[in-house]
Amino acid sequence: MKIVCYKDTILKAINSVVKAVASKTTMPILEGILIQTNDNEIKLTTYDLEIGIEYVMECDVKEQGSTVVNAIMFSEIIRKLPDTEIDISLDNNNLLVIECEGSLYKLATMNPDEFPELPKINIENSIQIEQNVLKNMIRRTIFAVSTEENRPIFTGCLFEVVNNKLNVVAVDGFRLAWRSSFLNIEANDFSAVIPGKTLNEVNKIILDSFDPIKIGVSKNQALFEMDNCKIVTRVLDGEFLNYSNVIPKNWDTRIKVNKMNLQNCFERISLISSSSTEKEKKYPVKVVVDIGKITISCTNQTGDAKEEIYVSTEGKNVEAGFNPKYFLDSLKVIDDEEIYVDFGSNISPCVIRPVDEGDYTYMILPIRLKE
Repeated sequence: MKIVCYKDTILKAINSVVKAVASKTTMPILEGILIQTNDNEIKLTTYDLEIGIEYVMECDVKEQGSTVVNAIMFSEIIRKLPDTEIDISLDNNNLLVIECEGSLYKLATMNPDEFPELPKINIENSIQIEQNVLKNMIRRTIFAVSTEENRPIFTGCLFEVVNNKLNVVAVDGFRLAWRSSFLNIEANDFSAVIPGKTLNEVNKIILDSFDPIKIGVSKNQALFEMDNCKIVTRVLDGEFLNYSNVIPKNWDTRIKVNKMNLQNCFERISLISSSSTEKEKKYPVKVVVDIGKITISCTNQTGDAKEEIYVSTEGKNVEAGFNPKYFLDSLKVIDDEEIYVDFGSNISPCVIRPVDEGDYTYMILPIRLKE
């Protein structure tokens, strides 16, 4: 095998596939990148037995061949080489030789025949969506995915197509994030729960562009496919929350507020809530809605904090406790200038929505405040 390519081209490919390299494994082959040539292209593949990524790029292939090389070592060497052409070849001792200007490196390789094949997916349902739309949908929901492995189904996002609209929903038992978008190309109704880990990696690879990405699902696998990159992942088994029945349809109290003003208040109040004397303990904040204003406060061993904002209010006065992180996570991904925050009783979920009829909703459960 002998190839010649530019550093920036192969580094982009490496950065895309390295996200599926196994970090803790008893199989050293899974710590590697499979490099295969095909005419004037090379294909890089990684697979940790949960996520597999293939990336195809054009380059000058002098001799056909294949090999597996340790992903971390290979990527770090390429990253630190000069920005010019790089020669990569296999020598007679099966060492991967990397040459660039005055630099010469030789790396041990592994047998490419031992690298596991990516699952073959018999796609049952599929959609096509612009990459920037998918990127936005993941960004606005992924933060609410659960990290608790005792409820595996909630460690992923629900991808649900209903009446040609894609709903992406994340829930962790304390909050819910929902984002929807109509599809431009007709698609059948279906649903699948994609692991949050996979979606994080997909979001790093896809571009903020109008280029399409295809998403196909089978019973236990999903495929994300772009021009030169494929991502294969398992889907999660189990029954997802019936989210549409959980989000309150009515409210007793509503405030209309500038999003950044509310976000800044919660960021300041979090300095007290995240106690410096008890690193592991998070204190709830008290939210009080009166006529024309909202008051956010917190008291603990570190000190006291209180913030007041004048807002537009409708309905009853209300007082409830919340984890400030959950509020902040939602506010940080909202791009609208003004939002509604709807409350029920002090034990009912709080719902955050854009003022203009939007395609996303956040729900946060309250915390009981100590008297």
